[in-house]
Amino acid sequence: MTSHTTPLLDDIKAMAQLREAHRERWANIKPEYAARMRSQNRFHTGLDIARYTARIMRDDMAAYDADTRQYTQSLGCWHGFIGQQKLIAIKKHFGSTQRRYLYLSGWMVAALRSEFGPLPDQSMHEKTSVADLIAELYIFLKQADARELNALFRAHDEAKSAGDQSKAQALLAQIDGFETHIVPIIADIDAGFGNAEATYLLAKKFIEAGACCIQLENQVSDEKQCGHQDGKVTVPHEDFIAKINAVRYAFLELGVDDGVIVARTDSLGAGLTKQIAVTHTPGDLGDQYNAFLDGDFIDSAEEIDNGDVVIKCEGKLKRLKRLASGLYQFKPGSGEDRVVLDCITSLQNGADLLWIETEKPHVGQIAQMVNRVREVVPDAKLVYNNSPSFNWTLNFRQQVFDAWEKEGKDVSAYARDKLMGQEYDDTELAQLADEWTRNFQRDASRDAGIFHHLITLPTYHTAALSTDNLAKGYFGDDGMLAYVAGVQRKEIRQGIATVKHQDMAGSNIGDDHKEFFHGEAALKAGGKDNTMNQFG
Repeated sequence: MTSHTTPLLDDIKAMAQLREAHRERWANIKPEYAARMRSQNRFHTGLDIARYTARIMRDDMAAYDADTRQYTQSLGCWHGFIGQQKLIAIKKHFGSTQRRYLYLSGWMVAALRSEFGPLPDQSMHEKTSVADLIAELYIFLKQADARELNALFRAHDEAKSAGDQSKAQALLAQIDGFETHIVPIIADIDAGFGNAEATYLLAKKFIEAGACCIQLENQVSDEKQCGHQDGKVTVPHEDFIAKINAVRYAFLELGVDDGVIVARTDSLGAGLTKQIAVTHTPGDLGDQYNAFLDGDFIDSAEEIDNGDVVIKCEGKLKRLKRLASGLYQFKPGSGEDRVVLDCITSLQNGADLLWIETEKPHVGQIAQMVNRVREVVPDAKLVYNNSPSFNWTLNFRQQVFDAWEKEGKDVSAYARDKLMGQEYDDTELAQLADEWTRNFQRDASRDAGIFHHLITLPTYHTAALSTDNLAKGYFGDDGMLAYVAGVQRKEIRQGIATVKHQDMAGSNIGDDHKEFFHGEAALKAGGKDNTMNQFG
């Protein structure tokens, strides 16, 4: 999507009039240079970004409602440079950033960005580090804009100097129609890092840094666990609704009226709660929550022992099962029903999108829950975690195995529990499983209401894998060839912009600015002795 800017020639004229108003005091200021610099910085604040990207996301949600093939995607990025390279790659390969977002994972902030060092995903990291990463990502994306536009300006100057007016006009059209690298970020606020007031204050930091979309989960803040770990503890709906309200108020206070809230439920894998919900009448929201609590119905107060907790539920006395930690257990097998109630309640109380944390990537399982939600809220749709915590290969091979077995197909050549084995890689089952994996996002968006597909921490894994490969070769027999053949040669042949790392870091932009500021006295870095010239 192209960010709205004044056409370059019109802005140059406006700058010329402004300079003229200041007469000789601004004689050194060239209107063309000022207009270029303004074009290269299209977003002045994080709030500018949040308002711009919120509109994109709302338009994308409407497009998905009309056609489920119009789903959106993102990858989680733990550093501004990683996010920048992702968007540069998307523009290079697909020509547009449309329907491609960034995801900011609390897991990766905890593991990679905390001053305490690597931490588990339990809300122990500094909460402001998430907002800092949002700001950092947008700094790098803005720099990608500046760099690409700078190259267009240089090419435009060369075309004019060569007298090629046709090429110069074409380049000017590219500049005016430039598509920014700025895209929506879905930002993970965990369980809010405290009470509703703490959630509101932190949400403001997120939004001021540029976030148009905040993901909030229904776990107890001080008992927070990664969605793919055990020991998760959820809160009653009233507590969660208060935090949804807090985030909405933060958006409205800051003028991001169409900000997006993703309500995440961990109830499918959470068997515990810290609180008994407040209830006033049978069947109200609190009573529905309490009905899921595990316990035994008793006939009289004489059956109550010291320390027992008893509630009235379903018209009877129920003695609740309580752990030594003071936490209460939910009934076994109640997870899906709790997820459906969570989702309906969140959407009816201000959330825009849902996140159902599941234990495996299974279209049928997701669709079963979403279809129940849609019976009450027809336009319900999901943000879904295509998680690296799933063993995708084993999961889909087992799904194919189960489908074949149900169809009556002979599966005697396969050991279901050992399907991860390399010996199965070339089999018909493995090839079909790969095809199901390839189509998972398309199928799930069509059949299970998934608007946005993300992978939370892919770049955590890619960084580890590429570093392992380089270290194995470089410190082994290959020596320098490991870098040359494994990295640099591929960068050159695949057109990866970082091969000119000085330019990527801003040296050409800096050289042009030196000319703007110093004129002919500018001391530039990009002359004939710059070794970056070896890369053409």
